[in-house]
This record gives sequence, structure tokens and C-alpha cells, in this order.
Amino acid sequence: LHPMTEHPMPGPGARPGPAPRPMPGGRPTPQWWRDAAGAFTWLTMLVVVALWVRNGGIQELATVGGGLMSLGRLLGLVASQLLLVQVLLMARIPFVERSYGQDELARRHRLVGFWSFNLMVAHLLLTWFGYAVQTRQGLWGTIVDLVANYPGILLAVAAVVALTMVTVTSIKVSRSALRYESWHLLHLYAYLGVGLAVPHQLWSGQDFVGNRPATVFWWTLYAAALGSVLVWRVGVPIARTLRHRLLVAEVRPEGRDATTVVVTGRDLDRLPAAAGQFFQWRFLDAPGASRAHPYSLSAAPDGRSLRITAAHLGDGSSALAQLTPGARVMIEGPYGRLHGGVRTRRKVLLIGAGIGITPMRALLEELPQAPGDVTLVYRAHAQDDVLFADELLALAGQRGARIFTVLGGRATSRESWLPGSAAHLSDTDALRHLVPDLADHDVYICGGPRWMDLVREAALAGGVPPFEPVPFEPAPFEPVVTRVDALTVLEVEVW
Repeated sequence: LHPMTEHPMPGPGARPGPAPRPMPGGRPTPQWWRDAAGAFTWLTMLVVVALWVRNGGIQELATVGGGLMSLGRLLGLVASQLLLVQVLLMARIPFVERSYGQDELARRHRLVGFWSFNLMVAHLLLTWFGYAVQTRQGLWGTIVDLVANYPGILLAVAAVVALTMVTVTSIKVSRSALRYESWHLLHLYAYLGVGLAVPHQLWSGQDFVGNRPATVFWWTLYAAALGSVLVWRVGVPIARTLRHRLLVAEVRPEGRDATTVVVTGRDLDRLPAAAGQFFQWRFLDAPGASRAHPYSLSAAPDGRSLRITAAHLGDGSSALAQLTPGARVMIEGPYGRLHGGVRTRRKVLLIGAGIGITPMRALLEELPQAPGDVTLVYRAHAQDDVLFADELLALAGQRGARIFTVLGGRATSRESWLPGSAAHLSDTDALRHLVPDLADHDVYICGGPRWMDLVREAALAGGVPPFEPVPFEPAPFEPVVTRVDALTVLEVEVW
């Protein structure tokens, strides 16, 4: 195949390089962690419904006005519970993040968010109409009465405005029109919306006033959400930054449009990171230090340094080239399930496109392997776009791996992960040509969203067994990982 070049592995007598030290971040994740997280969501919803029933919710359905208000109250309670689940999903709780991975958490966060918003709107309408039927003040008179005479209602209106803004900007069309920095800032208003909704629930909610079990339950749920955010999104990153005292040690260009940054610090052997994972990075002595940017490790962590490589695809990644040695660094993470801990088989296929080669290079370095166990397929536009060429060949020689480079512009005759010069092959046949025993491999994929879809479909058609056939939807602006049993997918920032 003209566009597919194999860089052969050493002969049968070659020995793989020494296996890197085991990293805590690559340990297998117990299945019961995932089950426990899912059970928590459904259990708290069941408690919400039970408290509504205990407080006379079903009896109030006997009249029109009471029924509307009772249903509105139930939907409002469920909307609040889902809103707090949203916060918990993205609070970076370690066992939740390790159980689901960032892509699935982001997908569930988005799905739960839209359901929460729709239920909140239904709550407002049903409560409004129910009050209007009971008080006979008319629709507009009811609004005035609620705002003027019920504590917390005005704050609840402000919460609705904040959450509406977040929801609208989360729609794909709106999201794609925003810069990352603008979208991220607007998304923070979700926390404001949650905070503004609390007084309304606790001061005037029928299921709270004088109801000790409900009050204890809701205060506990709010405290858990707030505590999780403060601990895992604020406290742990600050503590790790102070402990490890990370500094930029080296900045160098990588290829035509990428930059590699090497960071050193104290006790990095105690940092639970594994090849394939990513961190949220803030370079404190550079412009834009208030915004975190997600970059995957491009080398296996060795206990002395961390290395990232990013293409110049946005303001944040382009600014990496301007960093100077000695710049202070703050990190959040490590995150992601693209690591050896999700490996289920002896043989592994790593396939990456463009800057998606970065975690694949790190995995090639770290994964325990015998000669022939690991195959790397690298999709690039042209030879000049290939990153880490010398490093990859050296690693292949040390570890006994095979490397294929698949070069050329994208196919125009059909959607394909292949270049146009190989479009006469089906996507699955091409994978099987490169890896005849494809079905016996764990497959790790990294690249642009649609390209990953196509590789994923080809791998599944080639016999890689699916574990969770639910189609995934990438989250914006940050790397995310999904696991489909032997098939693992990572999405990097594409902006």
C-alpha cells in the first residue's frame, strides 16, 4: 500500500526494553465503583419522590389547581436533584472519573443538564398555572404575587436566567460559535444558578418548611456537591501544585506547528499519573494563567518530569511556544481512562491522527509488551507533519513494536479514516491489512471526533467486541476518554 509505510520491528531475537515502573494512575478500576456511582443517582431520585409522596403529593392531585402545583413541585425537586448530580459528575471525584472517563461524564453531564433544565421550565409553568387556578388572580397577577410575597422567588428567577444562559450556550450551534475562554466563563454561571436556587427551596418550598427529613436530605446533597467541587477542583490542585512545585524546565518546537514543554518538580514519583492520561495546565507566569488548558502527556511519566506536546490550534496552545524555563505551573489531574489500567488483552493497537499521536507515544513507551504485542498506526497528512519520528522508531526497536505511518490528504469520495490514495479499500479491510488479528487486540484511538468515529466503526466491524454500544458525543474544549471494552477512545482538544 503506497500511503502505508511499515517501520519493521526487530527480529525474533530482539528483546523489548525494560518495562517502566508501574504507575498508580494505570491501575485497573473496580467495576463496583461505576455501579455505586450509578446507584447513587437513582437512589437520590427515589428519595426525592418518596419525600414528595410522604408530604401529601399524591393526595393533592385530586383538584386541578392542587394537581398542577403538586406535579410542578415534584418536577422542581427532581430538576434540583439532577442539577446537583450535574455538579457531582464534573467535580473530578476520583472514583467517578476513573469509572466513567471524561467523555462519558461530559456526555452524561450534558444529557442530565438538558433534562434538569426542561424539568425546571415545566416546574415553573405548572406552579404558575396551579397558583393562578387556586388564587384566581390571573396569570400576570400570580407572577406579581409570587415575587412580592414569597421569599426566595426573586432569587429563583435569577437562577433561571443564569441556567438558561448556560443551557443555550451548551447547544452545539451556540457552543461552536464561541471561543473556549468565553464558553468556559459563561459555563461557570451554572454554579451561580445552583447557589441562587437554594434560598427558594429552603425558605418557601412546601417539601422543606417544617420537614426535617427533607431538610436534612437536601442540605446533605448540597453540601456533598459543594464539598466535592471545593476539594477536587480547588483544594487538590492547589495542594498538588504546592507539594510538587512544578516549573517549566524546557520548551522546544516540535515539527512545524507544535511545541513540547517539559516540566520538573519535587516528588513526581508520588504523582498518580500514567501514560495516556491528561492534566489541566495553568502556566502561572504567562498570559491567560486563569484559564486551564487540557494537554495529554506525550512521554511516560518517569518520576522526575512530565512532558506535554500541543499543536498550535488555539490561543492557549500557541502561547506554549512563548514560555520560558522557570515559569511556575499549576495542574489539575491526572484525568482520563486512556491508560494501561483498562487493558484487557495481551495485544494492543494504538492508532492516532495528527496531534493525537501524543498519548499514543507515551503508551508505546509505558505499556508492558513482548515483541509483536503492540502495533502503532500513525495517520498524518504528510511526512513533514509526522511528530516524534526518531523517538517512535527508537521505542519500536526497544520494545519490539510495529509502526505504520499512513500519509496523505483525506479521502473526498467517501467518509473514511484513510487517505484518498487508499480509498479503494474499506476502512475495516485497511485495519485488517495492517493488523490481521485485529479482533484479538485492545484498540486505543486518538484524533479528531469524526475521524475517531470512523476508526471506531471499522474496529467494531473488524471483530473488536463492543462493551457499551451507546454512541458517544464529545464534550467541548477538553480531552475526554471513552471505553468500549477492547476499544478505548480519546478525544483531544480540537479548536
